[in-house]
Amino acid sequence: MPSSAGRGRHRLLPYLLILPGAAWLLLFFAVPLLQLGAASLYDPGGSLSSGYALTWAFGNYPEAVRAYWPQFARSFGYAGAALLLALLTGYPLAYAIALKAGRWKNLLLVAVVAPMFTSFLVRTLAWKTILSDNGALVGLLRDVHLLAPDGRLLATPVAVVLGLTYNFLPFLVLPLYASLERLDRRLLEAAGDLYAGAAQTFLRITLPLSMPGLTAGTLLFFIPAVGDYINAELLGTPTDYMIGNVIDSAFLVRLDYPQGAALSFLLMAAILAVVLGYLRRIGAEELP
Repeated sequence: MPSSAGRGRHRLLPYLLILPGAAWLLLFFAVPLLQLGAASLYDPGGSLSSGYALTWAFGNYPEAVRAYWPQFARSFGYAGAALLLALLTGYPLAYAIALKAGRWKNLLLVAVVAPMFTSFLVRTLAWKTILSDNGALVGLLRDVHLLAPDGRLLATPVAVVLGLTYNFLPFLVLPLYASLERLDRRLLEAAGDLYAGAAQTFLRITLPLSMPGLTAGTLLFFIPAVGDYINAELLGTPTDYMIGNVIDSAFLVRLDYPQGAALSFLLMAAILAVVLGYLRRIGAEELP
């Protein structure tokens, strides 16, 4: 019979195992978050040279919303448009890899993941070349009259949305693939035996059973897309800037730490509200 000391060590073992992870989260997440929260309440009249005082200036929040609500709306609009485009392209891609690719499955998965081994900045700069006014894509669109002779893609909202879609597409495709790959093919065969058409089979079986991957993928895509600023910086113009660009400027250019911190907290709160509303709408049981 184990001693009381042995039983005590056994009960402590799970806590000891999570201690490194908990310490990491405390040091690199909780502490910076508290510091950011304190910075958002600094006196807005202070400066980096004269120093900031914690005056509990809650007015920084409504002032930030009043000044930059268009950038907030634009961020969610661009991320939503990119998510819709990613779903239209990513779901068929994940479906084809999981159910139709056969021996080419691994190669196609590598093709989806391979761009992630390249710098995010380099990938976005590549899109700047692809969408340039003298590029082949713009020339083709002009030739087929989908663009005016003087039309362009670069430095437009379309370019920003395309960049967001491309850069975050793997975050949508991979969870979808994981759900579709686990799909019991016998259910699809049974649907065919019961004279269900392709559309009925997809809506009644494939789509519902892939919802865990779809839910996870949409969240993994949407959350970083809302906070992105590289695509708007490189592929758009100042009129296309998202809230991430404003936060970047507040911290690194204008050195307005209270406003930058307040905007950061507002962005986190807005994303959290959207995510909770989404999960409430579809049901948390859809998560894997």
